[in-house]
Amino acid sequence: MAVDGCGVVCKYILVIFNIIFSVVGLAFLVLGLWLRFSEGTREIFRFEDLNSSAFVIGVTVLILLGVVMLVVAAFGDYGACSEKRCALQTFTVLLAFLALAEVVVGVVAYTSRDKVGNKLGEFYVSLYSLYAANKDPAMAITLTFIHNTLHCCGVTGISLVEIVKKTCPEPDGFLEKLVMPNCPTTILNIFESKAGLVLGVFLGTGALLITALVCSIILLKHIKRSHHAVTSYYSAVY
Repeated sequence: MAVDGCGVVCKYILVIFNIIFSVVGLAFLVLGLWLRFSEGTREIFRFEDLNSSAFVIGVTVLILLGVVMLVVAAFGDYGACSEKRCALQTFTVLLAFLALAEVVVGVVAYTSRDKVGNKLGEFYVSLYSLYAANKDPAMAITLTFIHNTLHCCGVTGISLVEIVKKTCPEPDGFLEKLVMPNCPTTILNIFESKAGLVLGVFLGTGALLITALVCSIILLKHIKRSHHAVTSYYSAVY
């Protein structure tokens, strides 16, 4: 049973889409597992105070998203390559949920950017407090990564009083030797300034998922039509 015309085009689009989708899903899963079990970050998961932090939630979502994407891609590739309607129908339903979730999460993140930025700032303060209490080396590595990535230093930025100044980046200029940007404010400002870009990425990804969804529906219709044509042919012959 083979499809033709637009069905063939949609079939190959879905195959290519699902290959890319599976690669991205695998990358998310590997990154999530690395963040969960690497030497520099796995200590974070041992602190009960951080179990509901943005970092822990983010890593958990990354792992789950990677698994879901791999499962969806498996159904999509199998359904498209073998032209199995059951697999394609499952793929279509899962993809519809993913596309809807992608758009909803993007809009919520954009409209609640202040709250999201504040939550990320609170997470940083939690790390800061834990490091101040026990000087844990894993916390120091994590803070160093955050400080160098965002070019900020502690909760005050004042070098004379900052207890985490050893983990801070090199100052740019004379003034930063005295006062650097503090991290909670920097995190909030960065998230607010990039909120439009984040929304665009979510909406763009949602549009891509919807395109694949349309192709899947078209392919299903062509497979059904082909199946009916074959059934009618054999009925007429026999």
